[in-house]
Amino acid sequence: MIRNLNYQITKESDSILQFLKEHGYSSNLIVHLKKTPESILKNGIWSYVNEPLHIGDTLHIHIEENEGSDNIVPNEIPLSILYEDEDILVIDKPANMPIHPSINHYEQTLANGVLWYYTAQQIPYTFRCITRLDRDTTGVTLLAKHMLSASVLSKAMQQKQIQKEYLALCDGVTPEEGTIDAPICRAADSVIERCVDFENGDSAVTHFIREWTNGQISLVRVRPESGRTHQIRVHMGYIGHPLPADYLYNPVYDTFKRQPLHSLQLKFCHPITGTPMCLMAPVPEDMSNAF
Repeated sequence: MIRNLNYQITKESDSILQFLKEHGYSSNLIVHLKKTPESILKNGIWSYVNEPLHIGDTLHIHIEENEGSDNIVPNEIPLSILYEDEDILVIDKPANMPIHPSINHYEQTLANGVLWYYTAQQIPYTFRCITRLDRDTTGVTLLAKHMLSASVLSKAMQQKQIQKEYLALCDGVTPEEGTIDAPICRAADSVIERCVDFENGDSAVTHFIREWTNGQISLVRVRPESGRTHQIRVHMGYIGHPLPADYLYNPVYDTFKRQPLHSLQLKFCHPITGTPMCLMAPVPEDMSNAF
């Protein structure tokens, strides 16, 4: 993957290094640039990162990755691409598809499909998923296409600057709206399962609004403040309204074949341009048929 970026310097900077850090370049990326010939050009001249920048200077950055995720086998899988540019790829992930390969599941994941997509274009690609979803959760999934966009978006995630909104179908009639503030941790004797634990858990906050109910199930719009594993599934179950067909927390399959949870919308600033973005994925048929 290759990305070229040009900056017109509008204020003094003590060094190129300082400028790059201010623009989201990670330490690993800066080391990578220093090792790549002519990856940092000031006014067209290959430069050291300790050189100062003055008003009117032009800084050219060349990011080149010639090796991809060689440990991921490319699989020809249809991808529903919501948006793509030089810096990000946004996919509408289907149900029953893990994000990453794992033990006993090395293929047919989102990573395998994305690797095929770029391999077919003869583009080396390192798989970097920013917003991960559970295997059976559908919807908007954000990927970075190079080291800089990954660095900026990862920091945005840590600082809670990427807003996520989900739709979920839950058992029973939920309150019209509410906030669940209940810490979550790994359940005892389980690698996968999570639970609410006020003594040992990490802070987790979920806001929800009920959009519809038929008296037996409710459609809720959910906005998690934090990003704990299985947060929505655990929190809705904690208040007595679990998601049906959730193989871990509520394995009842009379109405659904998988947990009806959908990543509806992501709001974030573009990692390079800073432009506010809002990307949405259509509600899958198995959920829309229920309401």
